[in-house]
Amino acid sequence: MRKYLKFAVLFLLAAFIFWFFGRNLDWQEVSSSLRKANGWYLALAAFVICIGYLLRAIRWQVLLEPITPSSLKELFATTTVGFAAIFLIGRAGEIVRPMWLPMRDPRVRPSAALVTLGLERIFDLAALACFFAVNLLWFTPPAGREDEFDKVTVVGILMLVAVFVGFAMLIFYQRKSPRVIGWFARKTDKKIIPKRIRKIFLSLLKQLSSALEILQDWREILLVSFWSFTLWLAISVPTYLVLIAFNLDISVSDSLFIMGFAVVSSVVPTPGGAAGAFHTATAASILFLRQDMRREDAAAIAIAMHLVYFAPAIVFGLYYFAHGDISIERFRSLLSSENAVEEIESDAPNNGQLKLDNGQ
Repeated sequence: MRKYLKFAVLFLLAAFIFWFFGRNLDWQEVSSSLRKANGWYLALAAFVICIGYLLRAIRWQVLLEPITPSSLKELFATTTVGFAAIFLIGRAGEIVRPMWLPMRDPRVRPSAALVTLGLERIFDLAALACFFAVNLLWFTPPAGREDEFDKVTVVGILMLVAVFVGFAMLIFYQRKSPRVIGWFARKTDKKIIPKRIRKIFLSLLKQLSSALEILQDWREILLVSFWSFTLWLAISVPTYLVLIAFNLDISVSDSLFIMGFAVVSSVVPTPGGAAGAFHTATAASILFLRQDMRREDAAAIAIAMHLVYFAPAIVFGLYYFAHGDISIERFRSLLSSENAVEEIESDAPNNGQLKLDNGQ
């Protein structure tokens, strides 16, 4: 009941934000602007997004390598199914990827998938922050609005600093993980803390330590960083293609600025892939750069960009879901919080090391 209630609340929130986004728009003009868009550019943008899903799968395989071997084919299928779930039910669909992959590839346990997805988010944030901060070095603010963009520059610099601090903390944790895990084990060995929760928490700490072994190898760090920057390049290109599909005279630097707002807004946990929030933030960033632009044209661009980002995942995701040999009951069971916890709990490594052999 709580899950249904939460979904209903998020759905209503999405509806409200989308209403706020379109309350003063002339939707006939929005529709007209969409029809005038260059379909070839939009199709090319969607194709590059598909390449982005493949790049995500390749990077995920690299992140899993210190823990267990994995299948690139199954990682690609899981990635698209996961993004389709995010579009359909919101950010709650994130749990689909770490629960779906073990059903497709028994060598990968749910906790290993969950921890590596956490690392994926860290590298995503680092790559996006670097793109945004470096872009500001040659970004040219609109005339007369330099003071407003000074604040954005400060934010970009702080994001860059946060990236370095975050990675320093991760490196410290990985090197000191036995002592850190031991400290937490002692501090959580109390009657008021349920033993089951304590066991899961310590298990995830050990999984994280194993996954962070890539930080001990400069080759692994460079490899993950390379795929992360390649991935975000693959996302920035479609962003630019969507903008020029609407005959918008805009620079690559401007498109990176807009991409930053679009991507950050996409983490809002509403169904429809942050529906409403994505459109509002994207359109606002376009109007922020081009104050002479009609709101209807900015709205049309935001709608097209949202579809380009998510529509390919829906097509792939539904295909893999329909053609996969996955038990629906098994999938629903894993999505249950209690059973998902049991899956993670059963993965508890021995002495901080993962023992994965044929999924056991």
